[in-house]
Amino acid sequence: MAQQELTRLTGNGNGNGNGGGTCGEDDCPTIYRTASGSFIVQGDTSDSFQPPDGESLVEIPEAVLREAFRALGW
Repeated sequence: MAQQELTRLTGNGNGNGNGGGTCGEDDCPTIYRTASGSFIVQGDTSDSFQPPDGESLVEIPEAVLREAFRALGW
């Protein structure tokens, strides 16, 4: 799936600008929504524990989740 096929919910000026709205270089924590309604999270890699094969852990600020919820009207 290409990034262009995703709806960016946070960062880069979307939402109300909280939680990373000033990044702009696709290098900040953000949340995307897929056409099927699932979510893809971009953030700093976490080494809190080893997830199962094929999965990863990322860490994102609470403000980014709040921004995504606002973008969805939740």
